[in-house]
Amino acid sequence: MIIAIDGPSGAGKSTVSKAVARRLGFSCLDTGAMYRSIAWQALQDGVSLEDGEALGRIADMHEIGFSHEPGDPFPRRVSISGVDVTDAIRTAEIDRSVSAVAATPAVRQALVAQQQRIGRAGNYVVEGRDIGTAVFPEAELKVFLTASAAERAHRRVAQNERRGVGSTDYAEVLADIERRDAIDSSRDTSPLKPAPDAVQMDSTGRTIEQVIERICALAQEKGVHV
Repeated sequence: MIIAIDGPSGAGKSTVSKAVARRLGFSCLDTGAMYRSIAWQALQDGVSLEDGEALGRIADMHEIGFSHEPGDPFPRRVSISGVDVTDAIRTAEIDRSVSAVAATPAVRQALVAQQQRIGRAGNYVVEGRDIGTAVFPEAELKVFLTASAAERAHRRVAQNERRGVGSTDYAEVLADIERRDAIDSSRDTSPLKPAPDAVQMDSTGRTIEQVIERICALAQEKGVHV
């Protein structure tokens, strides 16, 4: 079974996905880390983020891998062609670069094939921008999770402070979130939008626990036993 959780940057998708997967006994597929890894590789190779053909070649050439710890549904380490990039892909530079990479049709085609191969082999909670519309349109449960830009910026700053990675300047983070929203929503290939059959959920003013409980309840309605 696939549970698809889509929504804009900073809506809490990763936190919610990990908690839902843990409660349901599912695994997580971090699609965002895959696009971030391609962005990192492009920067390492000196490839322009406007060169779609070159970005597509990178996505075709480099295999992205995840490593798990026993009992943890969320991958702890991310690698691209064997190079650990877990921390390197969580910088402000990658934050600014990833939307352009994700908007490249050739990159999406290459990575969606990897995502489908992994996800269809088991029970997964998958989060991203177009999981319910393009990657797993057959997903049994689809959730579109959002929050106000201000709320998302505050969450991202707090997250970056905890991790010690990425910008902690609120104005910079807010501007980046608004810019990414515009790019993700207007791109030609798989734009950010709710699937017609998605449950839309605004987490502004809600606790993460309330969101998790709601999604688990929806999963139970689909026949998942908690």
